[in-house]
Amino acid sequence: MALNRLVRTRRIADLSPRDLGDSLESTMDRVGAALGGRRRPWWRWALPSWMAREGLVVDEHIREGRFQISLALIAGISSLLSGWEVATEHYRGSYSQRIMYSPLLLSPLLLVAGVAGAVSRRAARTILPFLSLLTVVDGFVGFWFHVRGVHRKPGGWRIPVANVIMGPPVFAPLLFALSGYLGLMAAMLRREGDPPGSVPAAWPRGAGGWLGLVPHVLIAEEQQVREGRFQKQLAAAAAASAVFSGIEALYSHYKNNFNYRVQWTPIILTPALVAAGIGGVFSRRVARTWLPLVSAAAMLDGAIGSLYHLRGVLRRPGGLKLPLHNLMYGPPIFAPLLFAASGFLGLLASLLQRAE
Repeated sequence: MALNRLVRTRRIADLSPRDLGDSLESTMDRVGAALGGRRRPWWRWALPSWMAREGLVVDEHIREGRFQISLALIAGISSLLSGWEVATEHYRGSYSQRIMYSPLLLSPLLLVAGVAGAVSRRAARTILPFLSLLTVVDGFVGFWFHVRGVHRKPGGWRIPVANVIMGPPVFAPLLFALSGYLGLMAAMLRREGDPPGSVPAAWPRGAGGWLGLVPHVLIAEEQQVREGRFQKQLAAAAAASAVFSGIEALYSHYKNNFNYRVQWTPIILTPALVAAGIGGVFSRRVARTWLPLVSAAAMLDGAIGSLYHLRGVLRRPGGLKLPLHNLMYGPPIFAPLLFAASGFLGLLASLLQRAE
């Protein structure tokens, strides 16, 4: 074995930490494979050694549910991006109803809660889940209002294609709720600095406050999340998110008559990501192979789409000379990143463990 060869040829005290770490890593990989355990990830061979070591550390943190700080920040940033998209859509609707202001208020609050959760363990267990839950509820309430808005258009749901395309975006509020879902998941996780083997208890029942009202079934679910064993749940969330964002991209690009061929890419990737997400729920192999590949393609497509949308804003009359007007009435600049968020969920799910 690699470690034995090094020990025979050189004294153990002469080994550098890097050599010793590489040798131990190689040895543990072979032992794990011999015992039928988890093999070294495929990307380990395609990256430089220093990047691969960092990737393995991140992979270990995710598998053990120790990435609360990172996910809290991601939840906060995603709320800002989705909140901007909601604000522009509601601005076009002239904020005709007071409830249209609710995502505009919740978006920056969840951003602050996400940053606070990254800084403070207490904030991650109190403020972050509370505001995340409000965001999820607000997203479902908005979904109902958007469905009602389509129903109230001439012809209602008897003319679904025209009214869904020209009416309020039906699934946009559920994409806003996705930020709250990420915040709830972050609140249940452990932090990066926690010891690898320690799994603290779930929400304490006798701690008092509103946390004492949490049902037992949610506490059992949280324990699974804290141990990083919620791959099936996150794979299903990635599939659902892909449906919502894919349909939004479909009728948004339909309005533009698919002037560019690249506008078809999210339409093509959506069923692939949905199939990979559903497959990841039922198959460990699919979750470890197809799901990360399709998810990475969705993330790349979302990033490229944002560049195209930015170019569309700049090409409007006035360009950056009329930034607010062109951002409001031009292509939704952050909408492709919401599609990329679906890929992010799938990629994250592929790195997690499965519940027994």
